[in-house]
Amino acid sequence: MIRLGLRLTLGGGREAAVRLAVTAAAVAVGVGMLLVTLAAINGIKAQSARGAWLVNPGTSGSSAASHGAPGRDPLVWLQGTDQFDGRAIERVDVAATGPGSPVPPGIPRVPGPGQFYASPALSRLLRSTPAAELGGRFGGRQAGTIGPSALPAPDSLVIVIGHTPRQLAGAPGSAKVTSIATAGSTAVIAGAGASAATLEVILAVAALALLFPVLMFISAATRLAAARREQRFAAMRLAGATPRQVSLIAAVEASVAAVAGVAAGFGLFFALRPVVAGIPITGQPFFPGDLSLSLADILLIAIGVPVLAVAAARIALRRVQISPLGVSRRVTPAPPRAWRVIPLLAGIGVLAYFAAAGHPRTTGGQTLAFFPGFLLLTVGLVTAGPWLTMAGARVLARSARRPAALIAGRRLADNPRAAYRAVGGLILALFVASVATGVIVTLVADHGAPAGGAQAGNTLVDQFTGGPTSPGSGRAHAATATGLALAEAPVPATVLARLRAIPGVRGVTVIHAGPGAASPGTGLVSCAQLTSTPALGRCAAGARVATITPRFNVPIGTAALGRAGNTSMTGKVWPAATVPPGRLPRLPARVVVVATDGSAAAIERSRTVLEAAYPYLGSALTIGERNAQARAQITQWQHDADVVILASLAIAGCSLAVSAAAGLTDRKRPFSLLRLTGVPLRLLRGVVTLESAVPLIVAAAIAAGAGLLAADLFLHAQFSVSLRSPGTTYYLSVIAGLLISLGAIATTLPLLNRITGPETARNE
Repeated sequence: MIRLGLRLTLGGGREAAVRLAVTAAAVAVGVGMLLVTLAAINGIKAQSARGAWLVNPGTSGSSAASHGAPGRDPLVWLQGTDQFDGRAIERVDVAATGPGSPVPPGIPRVPGPGQFYASPALSRLLRSTPAAELGGRFGGRQAGTIGPSALPAPDSLVIVIGHTPRQLAGAPGSAKVTSIATAGSTAVIAGAGASAATLEVILAVAALALLFPVLMFISAATRLAAARREQRFAAMRLAGATPRQVSLIAAVEASVAAVAGVAAGFGLFFALRPVVAGIPITGQPFFPGDLSLSLADILLIAIGVPVLAVAAARIALRRVQISPLGVSRRVTPAPPRAWRVIPLLAGIGVLAYFAAAGHPRTTGGQTLAFFPGFLLLTVGLVTAGPWLTMAGARVLARSARRPAALIAGRRLADNPRAAYRAVGGLILALFVASVATGVIVTLVADHGAPAGGAQAGNTLVDQFTGGPTSPGSGRAHAATATGLALAEAPVPATVLARLRAIPGVRGVTVIHAGPGAASPGTGLVSCAQLTSTPALGRCAAGARVATITPRFNVPIGTAALGRAGNTSMTGKVWPAATVPPGRLPRLPARVVVVATDGSAAAIERSRTVLEAAYPYLGSALTIGERNAQARAQITQWQHDADVVILASLAIAGCSLAVSAAAGLTDRKRPFSLLRLTGVPLRLLRGVVTLESAVPLIVAAAIAAGAGLLAADLFLHAQFSVSLRSPGTTYYLSVIAGLLISLGAIATTLPLLNRITGPETARNE
């Protein structure tokens, strides 16, 4: 029987060949997308592991997952983030205390004083950029390049700078480590601005969001011409074939198409891997080798997809198994029951519970909390779709005023499962898009737009003290190797003179600490200097010295999400202080603010002067860069959401096209009989359009509503904020998507004239 099945599949004429080719192509697209999803998850893990040493270097108690054995001589370590032209530079300052000091990964030895190792991308940048804008910050000479094994991404900007132990001894944040972690837990993917903990939750939801449309697409592909095959298998039963023999032939036919599709899908994946590697899912591109597949991934796809195809073929033959005349004596299947909406309601209930009780504090707890809720919602849309389609069809039939509406309503009510199957993938894509849009739009609106206008990008801020700081958000300066305590000393006049001499610098303002400061965040400023930096506001009329409370400590990362904030000080009027202007230069400095013309050269030269004067202490940032860092997590989420939405829509579009073509092929006999009874072709086109439009519109409304409700509950649970209106762009996009879907269905209507002629009814 296997040989007969292969002969019928491969040598069954043009129709069998076309069916095999179309099914294999559809399965290949679905498998390719599924492989890309699995590889992207593996790539993010690999990227995070390689960047672990930039976030969590390790200590004397480090685990075995470290670079080299723990040494007897500790390594003085100071990790920070520099900035150049809107890109982050991961900077690591090190000092060996002896020959046994551990060596950072990617380099052969610890750089000595005056030496540094740079990543290939940073090396190219150093060669192409004037030293006054970048190289002057690091000093010394380059001893070599950092290998790919220590770089999160091909374009990562990383530098390891050597010093003496004494130079780093007083730098804030420095530590002594005896081993350097190269794997394990990481708080942040270096340079990406996204926490690994948050990515775990996002990946769980994203994988689920892509998995269901892909599986539905593969299932739809393996059911191509299902009705035609049922009739052929029923004829075999009448000729004496047993149910087992028919099942074996069907399994062979489905397996051949699925295996061919899986093989083509793997080929499609490897062809697309270089392109996918360049997509910055985490904010950075991947190395092509990162997008790898484990043995478990390969076996899951190579075995799972053919098994799914055989199962779909088996289910399609359930009427033939009962009786060889079961295909001819078609009866109305049992209508879907109301219990199908239970998973949908259960998913809403799970999210509602955590919205009321609050989310768990651990990453694993958050995954366990939100993943089941979104899983139930996704399953609920699949199970509830036929019941909702049946309800909409009954409403259409009762309110029908024309024959097309009546016929479409009756046919939909007769088999709502088949009708919903054609649009199920698109509905899931709409659900994913609604959740992502609702969450992103709300976080962006709630967090506040970047403040300060053009001045935000033109004004450089170097903050010495003034409240808590976080990596990259400012600098709490302490004693340096020269013994200068910036929190207790003024800025040297030579530094201010060098800043003012840079072409493009329009003014320099120093905010001082001193008598009259009401709080640690309050300072004193010269009104003459303040006029040159309008981003800080202005003094009250007649004042020569003002009391100022700068708002530079923007929350960074996940902690900033859900907080409304606007750091703009433009137009702010600061009250006068009683301190005489001549005393200010002798007071300790808190902040140095440099106003520029916005040119990259002026900003980077000013940054270099400040960092060369005060080394080892991080990077000065423009106000715009501070706002961008505070919103980096939201921006990254939006990018990831866009990737998932586009992938889901692409899969759903393919699924809809395959299902529409299969539906017309399966219904050509009843449509041909209707044509013989005198039904005009125009009426049949109306029936087909309504049969596709009703389940699409009904389920789309439910999916969009469920998506926005899920987004609201998630926002309440995770960030304690309410859903904001997604705006007209979202609604127009939904409407446009529905119209495009109906247009795709309309492209199949010309086939009606070809497949519903009298010869079709006679041959069938």
